[in-house]
This record gives sequence, C-alpha cells and structure tokens, in this order.
Amino acid sequence: MIGRRRVTSTSCPPNRMHSKAPGDDREMVAARAAFLERGYYAPLRQALEELVLEASAHLEGPVLLDSGCGEGYYTAGMFRALERAGHRPRAAGIDISKYALRRAAKRLPEGEFAVASAYRLPLADASADLLTNVFSPLSAEEFARVLRPGGTFLYVVPSARHLWEMKQVLYSQPYENPVKETPYTGFSYQRIVPVRYEITLDCPEDIRALFQMTPYCWKTPREGVEALSALKRLTTQVGFDLHVFRRSPA
Repeated sequence: MIGRRRVTSTSCPPNRMHSKAPGDDREMVAARAAFLERGYYAPLRQALEELVLEASAHLEGPVLLDSGCGEGYYTAGMFRALERAGHRPRAAGIDISKYALRRAAKRLPEGEFAVASAYRLPLADASADLLTNVFSPLSAEEFARVLRPGGTFLYVVPSARHLWEMKQVLYSQPYENPVKETPYTGFSYQRIVPVRYEITLDCPEDIRALFQMTPYCWKTPREGVEALSALKRLTTQVGFDLHVFRRSPA
C-alpha cells in the first residue's frame, strides 16, 4: 500500500465484527458490479473524474486513495481520467469486503488494494493528495492524517430524494434522506456539487441489484420487498451531493 504503515488489525462495523468475511458478500458484490457496468451511475463517476482533475491540475503524479472503494468502479474511472489528462497517478483502495477488492484489483491492475477499515487506514501520514469516499463510513481524523496539507477530500452522499420512486414502492410512508453540511476538524469546506438525473430500469434483475446496493435491503418490510420484486420496470430519481473539502494546512 502507498506509503504503508504496519497494521495489526482491521476495524469492522459492530454487526460484522465476528464475521469471517466482513462487508458485502459475493452475491451483493456481483449484483452491484453488474448494475454499475450498465452505466446507471456513470454521471456520478464523471462528476468525480472532473473534480479530481480540477484538484490535480498542479500535480504531476497525484496519489489517490478511494476509501470504501468496493469493486473499483469509481477508482478506475478517476485513475484513467488522470492518465488521459497527462498525469502519472498512483491509486489505492480499501474496503472490508474481500470479494469487492478482488474485482477492484482486476479492474485496475495498476492500483493497490487492501482489506482494511476507514478507521485504521494502512497509509503513512500525509501520503495522499486526493481522497474519495462514496457512500462509505467516514473517519475524519484518519482522512486528515493521510491527506497532505492542501489535499482534496470528496465525500459523496445521497440527496434528499435519491431513489424516491423506489422508496414509494418499498414503504407506505417514504422519507427523505437527511441533508446537512457537516464541518470536519482538519478540513475547510469548499463547495457542494449536486448531481441529479433519472434512470429507468427495464428488467427485474437490475431493480433487484439496485435494491441490494442500498441500506433499504436490510430494513424493508416483507410487503415492500414483495411489491418491488413484482415490478418489471422502474423509473426513479437519482441524486448525489458531492461535498468538496480541502485539507487544512498543518
């Protein structure tokens, strides 16, 4: 791992602490990989690529860390965008799912990937120029530790009505996602970049894959799951907010 320090243990979410295979299992990883390959979230990847290019304009060999990288869909997109722009990037990704990381390593052979937690990153202090986090646990203290002063942190969260039409099928009283601006010690807020569009899923497999990618998979009543499973087609809003932070000077 880039600028690696010795790590003796990996922290996991409490509900998966004693699992032999923490994180997303093989089936969930395969479903998400198939969904992403169909381009449903390509606008989000493009927005990340543009922000990474903007933040790296003055860097010859930017170092990118993707925390919670999953299958490497966004990691590879950002790395290739930097290459096309003439940079000589280095990329690393961490995740607690070994199944996801196997796919990430195949998708981006040039990258370095490790099973690790965001709360104990296997990187040296001030070793990364760019850090991205897409729908994954956030550890501001660790992120500030591994980012160089002036480095960029991109944090992706769902917008208020992300997947609203799907939630209307799942719940009798759908709720909006909480939206807030949270300052983090060691970082200065730059701006929030919204990404909004609509997708249409034309087959039950894609609808099921999308559902498995969300936290609703764990907390939806049986009636909601059955209603969604009966659908042959689903059109829904998609919304992301990209929070842009800069690492404060040491």
